[in-house]
Parts: sequence; C-alpha cells; structure tokens
Amino acid sequence: MLYGKGVPASNSPTTADTTRPGLPLTGERTLPGIDKENYWFRRHEVAYRWITEHVSVAHYDLLEAGCGEGYGADILQRAGARVTAIDYDTAAIEHAVRAYPAVRAAVGNLAELPVPAASQDVVVSLQVIEHLWNLPEFLRDIRQILHPGGTVVLSTPNRLTFSPGVARGEKPTNPFHVEEFDGEQLAELLADAGFGEIEMYGISHSAELRSREERSGSLVDRQVAAILSQNWPPTLAADVAAITVDDFVVHPHRADALDLLAVART
Repeated sequence: MLYGKGVPASNSPTTADTTRPGLPLTGERTLPGIDKENYWFRRHEVAYRWITEHVSVAHYDLLEAGCGEGYGADILQRAGARVTAIDYDTAAIEHAVRAYPAVRAAVGNLAELPVPAASQDVVVSLQVIEHLWNLPEFLRDIRQILHPGGTVVLSTPNRLTFSPGVARGEKPTNPFHVEEFDGEQLAELLADAGFGEIEMYGISHSAELRSREERSGSLVDRQVAAILSQNWPPTLAADVAAITVDDFVVHPHRADALDLLAVART
C-alpha cells in the first residue's frame, strides 16, 4: 500500500509543472498529480491547508522538516511564510528546487537539524515522526531552534486506526514506520520535550465521504485490496480520482481519527 506524507484552496493536483519528470513512487512518499495517489495526497494536503488557516505563518520564518516532494512547502510559502524546506533525500530536494523555485529547499538530516538555535517562528513536520528513531531528541531539537513563543505543528497516522491491535512501542505493520503513536502519547512526548499549550486535533473523513463509503465500501480497504490483487477496478479508480480536500475534516482530537495533528508552543 502507498502511504505518504502529505496553492490556493483549489483542488488542482499541484502548482508544479507536471509536464516535467517528477519523483518516483517509493511505496511511502505520496505525490501530487497521480490519480491512484489522489486519496493519500488529499488526506495530507488538508493538513497543510488547515495550517494556513489556523496557525499564524504569514511573514514568519518557517522550517518544514521532512518536506518530501515539496508541495506542502509550496502551500505554506503561498500563504506568506518565509519557508526553508529540508529533507534527507537528495532527489526530493533537487525536484523541489525545480518544481517550486520560490521555496528555499536544502538537503538536511533531521537527526541534526541544520539551522541555528532560536531562528524559526514555526516548525512544520507532517507525516514524518513515525519514521524517526529518536523522536524525543527531535522534539527537543525543534524546541531549541524555535524562537520563544514559537509554534510546532506535527501530523502522523493515528496508531489506533492505522495499525489496530499494535500497542505502544511495538513495531508497526507498515515497514516504513519505526513507531506509531496515539494522541495521548504524542501529547505526552511534546510535554516531556518542554512544549506547552499543546492542542490535539484529528483528521477524518467528512460526513459526505462516509456516506459514499456506506454505499460502496471503505475507500482505504478497497485500495488495499486493489494493490494486493494488482487489479484496480474502474469504479475504484474513479472514486479515488474524485477525492478532494473537502472530503476530509480537521476536528478536536478523537480516538477514532485517521491522522493526528498536534500544535504546541515553546
């Protein structure tokens, strides 16, 4: 299954020039402009758009730690943030530089963030922390590079719904993930790293999408079955291609959320 990370409020696939060669699918990284990836792309895109509407980013120095393809950094930059985007993957950064020239993108190791202390107003890291071997250290590093009163925004799959039956600290079923988290656990980790004013949210399907799923079945389960069988029915392809950011909602944290979204301040 393809899991991933991931412009104005239109539902255009991307602001990048999609006629140019893009990044290859890795099985983990979600990319814009690919019909079969559209569900996962929109599920990640909604978090970036929520940030532009609910977190002060305009005219602020913002670091995106783990930017992937770069579409999220572009959304944040278009909202007025002075964005620096880093990723460990050289190919991803080379692509981001070409596709989103207004974004400052550079190769960087999240285990040793390459930015000065107290230099950022906001740090955004979406669909990244589940890949890290030492999350407590990463959170402490983020706190160190933020200005006093700075804000961190994190998203990650909710272990309770993404890997049902997997307990805290157990290896997730997704081979790309080191560890997955529940909402209370993530809030505790942020508090232990010295953050305050911690706000926990969730990302879920909209009522309209849930209604459609009642008629046609779980969209996630149908995609998993299609990938495992290597048979992508036309009806599924059409349903996935039709997904928009409006098919997802951000709400106060609930245990049944698909993804977690945390906002905390120094």
